[in-house]
Amino acid sequence: MQQEPIIIYTDGSSRGNPGPGGYGTILMWKSHTKELSAGFRRTTNNRMELMAVIAGLEALKQEGKKVQIYSDSQYVVKSVDQGWLKNWIATGFRGGKKNKDLWLRFYELSKKHHIRFHWVKGHASNPHNIRCDELATQAADGKMLNIDTGYEEGEERRSGS
Repeated sequence: MQQEPIIIYTDGSSRGNPGPGGYGTILMWKSHTKELSAGFRRTTNNRMELMAVIAGLEALKQEGKKVQIYSDSQYVVKSVDQGWLKNWIATGFRGGKKNKDLWLRFYELSKKHHIRFHWVKGHASNPHNIRCDELATQAADGKMLNIDTGYEEGEERRSGS
């Protein structure tokens, strides 16, 4: 019997780049739907786009699932589909490729499932993408924001603090 895929919609947001940010994720399987979101005090849009994907994959309870991920981030979709991530890993992220911590986290999760990415136009007529954007921006505007340690520690190293 054909396994019904898990559908994951994702979006990330940053108020300023860098600035406060958040992600929104919707997981759907058969008649079940789950929404996830979190906000961070200082981060970037690309980090939140990637965190949305990671959060969705981390929420899966079983391995070996077919997963269809819908994202409006060409950065995320192309990095995987066009093999950029495999090249970054093979070269040790040489040349200062950004978001190494999150890409390695995603890569480990990606080995547990059969993932296919789909790019969707952001802020268009897709209700799931629109809802993810709402979740992400609400999280970015929240009062109790998490610390994106991967970003903030890297920022401190770059500034010499």
